[in-house]
This record gives sequence, structure tokens and C-alpha cells, in this order.
Amino acid sequence: MTVPSFHDLFGRGPDIAAEAPGRVNLIGEHTDYSGGFVLPAAIPFCTRVELARRQGRRVRLWSAQFAGRDPIEFEAGREQHQGDWADYVRGMTWSLASAGPIGGFDARLESRVPVGGGLSSSAALEIAIGRALRTVFGLPLDDVQLAVVARRAETDFVGAPVGIMDQMACSLADVSSALFLDTRSLEHERVPIPSEASLIVIDSGVTHQHAGGEYRTRRDECARAAALLGIPELRDADDLSRVASLPAPLDRRARHVVTENARVLAAVAALRAGDLASVGLLFKQSHASMRDDFEVSVPAVDALVERAIHTDGIYGARLTGGGFGGAIVGLAQRDRARAAADEIADGHNREGRFPHARVLVE
Repeated sequence: MTVPSFHDLFGRGPDIAAEAPGRVNLIGEHTDYSGGFVLPAAIPFCTRVELARRQGRRVRLWSAQFAGRDPIEFEAGREQHQGDWADYVRGMTWSLASAGPIGGFDARLESRVPVGGGLSSSAALEIAIGRALRTVFGLPLDDVQLAVVARRAETDFVGAPVGIMDQMACSLADVSSALFLDTRSLEHERVPIPSEASLIVIDSGVTHQHAGGEYRTRRDECARAAALLGIPELRDADDLSRVASLPAPLDRRARHVVTENARVLAAVAALRAGDLASVGLLFKQSHASMRDDFEVSVPAVDALVERAIHTDGIYGARLTGGGFGGAIVGLAQRDRARAAADEIADGHNREGRFPHARVLVE
């Protein structure tokens, strides 16, 4: 089937095109909603938006990934949650209204960021549409402010209780460095990835969703643990003996956050020193913590990680993203990255025990 162009859909050309990348998180999982540290990087897959302003407040949307015959329509300023993919755009027009009036527009979206793979397809969509609307309607927002607006769209309109990492990464990260982010202050800096290393990303084939479910439960458990410790957020916990005194499973949840924050800081130092072996070890420790203390991994992901860490040319590997499915990230020797990624996915698939895994990035 021929994919319709903007002109095919709306009878005219777009005024602007904008895009935003997906992201892979190197380390620092489930720390962002506790005010902690994260270390994501952009991936070379983007969501692209073509957009044209129109009279009135009517919005017409079409997505190549969720293609129906006709565009979805709604009115800016009268957004209502519908439980479909367009809620991320409705949420953005609703949230962006705090920065200035949003009028009507036509938009065509197309994305190469896998949905449900833990690579921030929703944040990439939010930032891409936000960049286009920021330009067309002259909104006075810098890239950090745009990320804050996008996060509000996802938490308060869509209803997914995410932290700020995804939106900050999709707004500010690039593919050649990691974005070291303090999610409390939003201070950030780019940490170069050594030239002799590459990141590999392999999708487990098990999709996940952030809206509701176990992700929300984990966030609530972290808040309860902080309250019992008498601190604002688990970022402020610095005594593992006190953490150990919490009732189960809050003790394990808090231990993951405290030790994961320490692993991010150690990974940043190791990257700066070019110590790839230490970064790889931190990846392995992070995955074990996510599997055992935070309990967000699944057997298919554990099997991929186990195969990866025993593959020649891989320093370390771990689950990336919120968990309950999604992808793994591995740190690889650059000259072995593609072969190692293929070896991991092919061996995993030959076993036939889990959904089909595929290499996304090498």
C-alpha cells in the first residue's frame, strides 16, 4: 500500500518539518522519579512531524504507524483523553497552552522508533510535535522547558507516571555521547562515549506500557519507602542500613534506587577515564539489581542479557527502559559490535523459547 504524503492527506504542503530521536538509557533506571541520576543517549531512529497551520482551532492528525483511512480530529483547547496514540498530541497541545495560544493545524507523523521497546517512542513523538508547534506558534520555550512541558503532557494528560528522563533525552541527547542528567535540578552535560566502543540495542520482542500497571506500582513503592525513611525522595537516602530496615519489598526497591544512583556516578567517571571494562561491570550489576531488587525484568530479557555478557566483544549488558519487556543495551568493542549483536539475537532466536528478538542499533 502506498503511504500517503502530507499533500495527499491535506491537499497542500507542510509549513515545517521537525523530528526527535528515541533514546536508550545506558544506566540509571527507575531513578528519575526519585530525583536521581540517569545516563541516556539518543539512538539513530527518529519520529518526524510535518505540520501546517490552519485557520480556527481544529487539529487533524495522521500517523503512518497507526494509519487509518482518515486523520484523527480534535479541537485545540478542548482536548479530551481518548485512550489512543493521538492522546500524546492532545496532551502536548493541552500542555503547551501554558506557554502561549495553540491554534489549529494539520500534522503527519512517521516514526522509526519502535513502539513498546523501551526506547521512548512516546517522548520522541512529544518532542517532535512540540518542536514543530514551538516554531509555528512562536512559543518562548528552550529545549529544557520543552521537555518539562512534554513530561507534563504524559503524566497529567496521558496518565503515564513517568519521570523526566525520556523527554530530556529526546530533547537534548545525541548519538555520540551520553547525557548525564540530574533529574532533580535538570543540570546536564554530555559525556563522550569512547571511540573504541559502540552501543548495541536488541529488542526482546516483549512489549511494555508505562500507563498504569506494575510501573505505577514501583513508583508508588519508591514514594512509600521515602516517606518511611523521612526523606523527600530516595535520592536523599545515603544509609543502606536504614534502607535494609524497611519492610519488604520496599527495602529492595529502595536499595535498587540508592545503588543505581551510585552506579550512574561511577559509570560517568569510568567513561571519562575510558575504562570500558568498569562500565561493562556496572551494566551487569545494574541488570542484576533491576531483576532481583526492583523486579522489572522478564525471562526473555534475562536470557538476552545472559547471552550477551558471555559473547566475545561485549563488556556488559542490561535491560534498558522501564522494564516488563522492551530492549537490552550492551557496551561493545566497536569492531565487534555488529557481529556480536547478530550472534546474540540469532542464538536467542534459535532456542525458540521466547518472542523473536531483533537487533535495533549497533
